[in-house]
Amino acid sequence: MSGTLYLVATPIGNLGDFSPRAVTTLSEADFIAAEDTRVTMKLLNHFDIRRPLVSYHEHNKAAAGQAVLARLLAGESCALVTDAGTPAVSDPGEDLVRLCAENGVPVVSIPGCCALVSALAVSGLPTGRFTFEGFLPVNKKERRERLQALLTEERTMIFYEAPHRLRATLSDLLEAFGDRLISLCRELTKLHEETVRTTLAGAVALYGEREPKGEYVLVLAGAAPAAEAAVTLEAAVAMVLERRAAGERMKDAVRQVAADTNIPKNELYDAALRAAQQ
Repeated sequence: MSGTLYLVATPIGNLGDFSPRAVTTLSEADFIAAEDTRVTMKLLNHFDIRRPLVSYHEHNKAAAGQAVLARLLAGESCALVTDAGTPAVSDPGEDLVRLCAENGVPVVSIPGCCALVSALAVSGLPTGRFTFEGFLPVNKKERRERLQALLTEERTMIFYEAPHRLRATLSDLLEAFGDRLISLCRELTKLHEETVRTTLAGAVALYGEREPKGEYVLVLAGAAPAAEAAVTLEAAVAMVLERRAAGERMKDAVRQVAADTNIPKNELYDAALRAAQQ
């Protein structure tokens, strides 16, 4: 009979968030598979847990996953942990869970901290329906395509971002979606935890002056429902020209109207340019 894979959520900052059940699970597992054994060792030492550690992460998941599976099939139990948060969510643990499912190995979740849920809860934006997008692609073309695909997404959207890429990401979001509401949550559960509720334009301005520090979770408002946003191309062009008459640049006017109406930006720009030249 095979053993069980336990997905053990670890603290995302505050060690007080680690549950007694999680401590017990780690203490009783035959071995622990960790994203970074050095980080996990600090957690284990804090709770006086002494169990064997193996490495399982993005760069060794193929070979390490097979090794973990073999031990599970032999009857051992394994606790999978990441450096912080819930394993298998935006994490290579997803592949290990799939392996277990394909081979009939039981998988049990030991719930706990999850940065995206914590950020959503404090965002002040709708929480009933949301989509988790994780980290956006670094490649500019792939990033542009991903954002274009999300243009009409009505659910609240959640992204992860590193501090050194935050400014570029905020600019890209503003360019793609227009000036929507956004909540920026950084260093959740840690000493310098902060939640900034503003608009994309406000966030771009804020971090143009402030150096981003810490890991961020971005919670972005979804698009207006299609029924509310149904506008013809001709009407959208008129809206652009009205903004132009008020002094806005064509590019800025098109970006905002495209975001408000869900009309493709390039199509609207071409039509507005033709109308302005008539």
